[in-house]
Amino acid sequence: MPTIDLTGKAAIVTGSGRGLGLAYAHALAAHGASVVVNDVDGDAAEQAVKSITEAGGTAVAEVVPVGGAEAADRLVGRAVEEFGRLDVLVTNAGILRDKVLWKMTDEDFDAVITTHLRGTFTCARAAAVRMREQGGGGTLVLVGSPAGQRGNFGQTNYSAAKAGIAAMARTWSMELARASITVNAIVPVAATAMTETIPALAPYTEALRNGQRLPDFLRKGEGFGTPEDCAALVPFLASDAARGITGQCIGIGGDKVALWSHPQEIRAAYADGGWTSDALADAWSTSVGAEPQTVGIPAPKIPEA
Repeated sequence: MPTIDLTGKAAIVTGSGRGLGLAYAHALAAHGASVVVNDVDGDAAEQAVKSITEAGGTAVAEVVPVGGAEAADRLVGRAVEEFGRLDVLVTNAGILRDKVLWKMTDEDFDAVITTHLRGTFTCARAAAVRMREQGGGGTLVLVGSPAGQRGNFGQTNYSAAKAGIAAMARTWSMELARASITVNAIVPVAATAMTETIPALAPYTEALRNGQRLPDFLRKGEGFGTPEDCAALVPFLASDAARGITGQCIGIGGDKVALWSHPQEIRAAYADGGWTSDALADAWSTSVGAEPQTVGIPAPKIPEA
């Protein structure tokens, strides 16, 4: 097995003061990368840097809310100022403003779109400019979600942003291929502040906080574990071992890693001269619509006591 060595590489991880972002930053540093830790919480960012350096890694903090071009330029500029280059960008920063459609305000929608979708765009654009200028390729790791793959009740804004992020990964993988910059979206599933709100998982996340190991039906069956379980994918994608992997959506969690399919036609029907509304009504249930696709993130399968 190859040894993943990122020595000499510089990385930015947005939203890395805690949770998944912190796990990604630690994993990159553990494999030799120098890391710009980003968060809106200055104390969290500084504590993250301290934990990385105490473990033998190299990291600095840049406290700024991602979303606009100025923040993206600051992050890229800090990486170049501190480490002389930029090789890896992980767009992890995000917020939640969950409400059902008829209760979601413009502010709820815009805040999530600004941080997740626009923040991914502006940071990736700034990183791509730098990587293309310095040459030698690079890695963009965009952070998606099962909500972006399947939708999720009460998360219009979040699901839309994460679906857009998956689409951007596919698009940018084509646009940046000539510059040897790989672009992939990861779809992590872990015990975080968001998953703690799922009633069926609450007892298990509480047990996890108390130092207990999650059972196999969650780690394997549901692909659900700790943020650290998701972290290994990021150094791998940033390494030479993954130079041929781009434009993919890759799920990881617990003991499971998986490749998500891209949207594609699954069934078609034809009518000479084109379709009428009446013809569609007559044919739908026995042709194209015979097996409609499901929506939403499947509920965890918790064994009965």
